[in-house]
Amino acid sequence: MNETITLSLDGEWKLFHFQEGEYSLESPHDLELTGLSSIPAQVPGNVELDLYRAGQIPDPFVGANIRLLRPFETHEWWYVKQVEIPVEFQGKSCDLIFEGLDTFGTVWVNDIQVGQSTNMLVEQVFDITRMIRAGELNTFIVRIASAVNQARNYTYEAGARSWEHRFEGLYVRKAPHMWGWDILPRAVSAGIWRPVRVQTRPVHAIEQLYYWTIAADSKEAVLGVYFQVRTDEPVIDRLTLRITGACGDHSFQYDWPLEFIVDGFNIPVAGAKLWWPVGYGEPDLYTVKAQLLRADQVLAERTDRVGIRKIIVDRTELAGQVRSAEPASRCPEQVDIPAFSDSHFVITVNKIPILIKGTNWVPLDAFHSRDVKRLAPALTMVQDLGCNMIRCWGGNVYESEAFFDWCDENGVLVWQDFSFACCIYPQDEMFLDQVRQEAIQVIRRLRNHPSLAVWCGDNENDMFYLTEGRDPRLNQITRQVLPQILESHDPYRHYIPSSPYVPPGLAGRPNAWQLTPEQHLWGPRGYYKSPFYTHHSAHFIGEIGYHGCPGSSSIRKFISPDHLWPWQSNEEWQVHSVYHWQNQVVDRDRIQLMANQIKELFGFIPEDLTTFVLASQITQAEAKKFFIESTRLRKWWTSGILWWNLIDGWPQFSDAIVDYYYQKKLAYEYIRRVQKSICVMIGEPGTGKYLPVVIGNDSCKEAHVQYCIWDADTRETAAEGAMTIPSNENWQVNLIRTYAGEQRLYLIEWQVDSESFGNHYLVGTPPFKLEGYMKWLKAIAALPQPFDSDQVAQ
Repeated sequence: MNETITLSLDGEWKLFHFQEGEYSLESPHDLELTGLSSIPAQVPGNVELDLYRAGQIPDPFVGANIRLLRPFETHEWWYVKQVEIPVEFQGKSCDLIFEGLDTFGTVWVNDIQVGQSTNMLVEQVFDITRMIRAGELNTFIVRIASAVNQARNYTYEAGARSWEHRFEGLYVRKAPHMWGWDILPRAVSAGIWRPVRVQTRPVHAIEQLYYWTIAADSKEAVLGVYFQVRTDEPVIDRLTLRITGACGDHSFQYDWPLEFIVDGFNIPVAGAKLWWPVGYGEPDLYTVKAQLLRADQVLAERTDRVGIRKIIVDRTELAGQVRSAEPASRCPEQVDIPAFSDSHFVITVNKIPILIKGTNWVPLDAFHSRDVKRLAPALTMVQDLGCNMIRCWGGNVYESEAFFDWCDENGVLVWQDFSFACCIYPQDEMFLDQVRQEAIQVIRRLRNHPSLAVWCGDNENDMFYLTEGRDPRLNQITRQVLPQILESHDPYRHYIPSSPYVPPGLAGRPNAWQLTPEQHLWGPRGYYKSPFYTHHSAHFIGEIGYHGCPGSSSIRKFISPDHLWPWQSNEEWQVHSVYHWQNQVVDRDRIQLMANQIKELFGFIPEDLTTFVLASQITQAEAKKFFIESTRLRKWWTSGILWWNLIDGWPQFSDAIVDYYYQKKLAYEYIRRVQKSICVMIGEPGTGKYLPVVIGNDSCKEAHVQYCIWDADTRETAAEGAMTIPSNENWQVNLIRTYAGEQRLYLIEWQVDSESFGNHYLVGTPPFKLEGYMKWLKAIAALPQPFDSDQVAQ
């Protein structure tokens, strides 16, 4: 079998930079004539990080230093590296592969130009067979032009728009957030941000291999296979493609004789082990080896991990069409339990409906070369929180193979937006063709991952069309280009044009956002139990959040000592909230919003940093807990919630439940408890006088649950019992009398299979006394699976 040989070019390079236009350079030789000195650069890397290490700029994440990056946006950057190519490369076809090149790159090998790049988001491959010199020192040079200056070269359409007023990002295919966002700073970076390597191109190869599940059943499943091979064999009829799969003690094998280089077939897999999302079963994966054979000789092979599962997204076009009330009540008085609906948005796996409890996934770092180091800690927290879905938000890059491999292994479903967000993008053919090429690469790279459940065209672009009084169906990217490419390259996976998607006929209707089955529930950002949150019509919540301060120790890492307090009229707090414009463009005071939310719950705004942080984290924690419990109590009227968001990509004041330095906010602990597969919850009284006690079972097995609920102050038992709850159901098991003037904290403990769990419920209407809640917090923290209340907000 012909082997692939790889040589990594990662590590230290030389980096030259200057204001674009200061020198007119046509080739690498011209660079030598400038007399410029270089600084060391790390690859993978970002130029700003190299500047910081070289002492040319201060830490961009401290104070208002991020604004010091603005002058560098119009620099050009020259990377230079010399490396000896091993003699094993002699006489072989070779490619130079950049997994991530940001963005407008020109590449030379041994002074010969080999190609150019215009897209940060996808791999760049250049044929360097004729340029490379095996056994000798080779020179690799990359020039990266200013993305801002490149953006000035386009003629913009009058219909194009940017919610963030960052029109320079409409044509340039960088991660949308890099131009400035409400959760990340403006950092228009450049660099070789993912690994780069030289790799031989074998004569024989399995160029395309696509697996999909036709049927999934414990008795027999059917796996679909499509392939395309590359070979110089003169007689194809002598070749066979052999597929072998193994998962634990189960295996299968299937041989397919070739009659052409492209074909497809179905593999019956008797007794298959199925892939399940977390909480509903094991995420069984088959190691599947494909071998291109000539007789018994292996010409080429590749190995994939395949999950046999059937995912269906069952959704209607409109929200809120009530069918009938089918209460889960087992008590003498019916409490307000949502009615079932003819409208719905339900994700099923292997014919089982899944109640989605997950998070939005935003950039792990404003400088993406650091994503890889932050990936494992973030995913560990996803697992700890019991999330069964991650939504990869459209303002981000496309995540790495390591991310998707982890999701495959741990049973976490992925909703994948294409990298378009909060804009009305150009519709000219030049741009649409670039979108096609990007989509083909992304789809082919990710389509074999069993965790990938949904493709989505963009983030909130349909809603932007509506706010402009325009019809989202005019967006050719999501209505024509992407569905056509998906039909060609991944036809068996569900596609949604936008998040949230606005179906035909809603354009121009003032309440259109309330009629989409999937909704982003941001709204007035007021009290978290206001009618906006308790009476929404969403069947699936794609985004919902609530602000919370980072801990005091974290704030001291990124805010200058003389700007720590007060928060009012504080430039550094505004920069980290995030206000990314140089001038007053929009009204975005997220710090005032956070203060207002504290006042909603406690009736006042603390006047010192420590108390402010604590009150903010309590407010956020109660809000997010309530959002998740409300979704669980509305099962299946609302069948999923993807809260915003897990972790910050830079130090800031935000909706995240973990700050940039990995310090967990109080909301993390509350969410960890209420996302357990079996959870005892107390619902709102609605129009009645009783609080419903509901046990949610989000699993494929029945559960015997013993529970006890008591008053945190008096220790008086309010409800207790034992009940066997059927799989994948909610059961209302008790009622607790409540009174309009009461403010209480109920503590909840339950046992399943000898394991104990805890939760709590805050009774009454604000304002609550912060001093009283701080006492309650110790009792909450001491429940099963405890946390240290003394460390909250520190």
